[in-house]
Amino acid sequence: MAKIKLTKNELKTQRDSLKRFERYLPTLQLKKQQLQLEIRQVREAVDLVERDRASYQHKIHAWVRLFDDPTDADLRELVEVVEWHTGIRNIAGIDTPVFEFVRFREVTYDLFTTPPYYDDALNAVRKMIEYELRARTMREQLALIEQELRVVTQRVNLFEKVKIPESKGNIRRIQIYLGDQQTNAVGRSKIAKGKCAIRDAAMAASA
Repeated sequence: MAKIKLTKNELKTQRDSLKRFERYLPTLQLKKQQLQLEIRQVREAVDLVERDRASYQHKIHAWVRLFDDPTDADLRELVEVVEWHTGIRNIAGIDTPVFEFVRFREVTYDLFTTPPYYDDALNAVRKMIEYELRARTMREQLALIEQELRVVTQRVNLFEKVKIPESKGNIRRIQIYLGDQQTNAVGRSKIAKGKCAIRDAAMAASA
């Protein structure tokens, strides 16, 4: 604990600091609660996207093996992301990414020389990529919120466990010291008055 001056000015400084800490702490606690709620919601959203992706993957399982056919290597080359756009959502004072859309390169191919599943296969690959990009964006958002929560939690703990108790302790120490000083001053004043009374009485007797 830093050494403090046991003066009235320091007492005022400590009281002002305590008021500031106690005024700011509820705001931090509210932000902490908001971040905790957002984390739960984003985790649920990520789980939902992952379940949707798994469900869709299960639906296409019967013909997904065609993607690994060496003769269809050009199919994977046809699926190319040309734009992946994310917006910004402010959550409890921090900017986080939000998935908006993904755009794929337009492709043309000969409908007569390509297998009949090409259209469905291209759409399936694109949809799986979109699921992954959505989940990735949400995980980035989650990481930012969790980091902010760690910072806010540290500040809440600092205020609750260090700054506020420290200020209260300093105020108590200064008040005790100033009270002792005032008591001592009153005692010295009484002694001085007593000595003056004795002196005056002695002078009066000698006269």
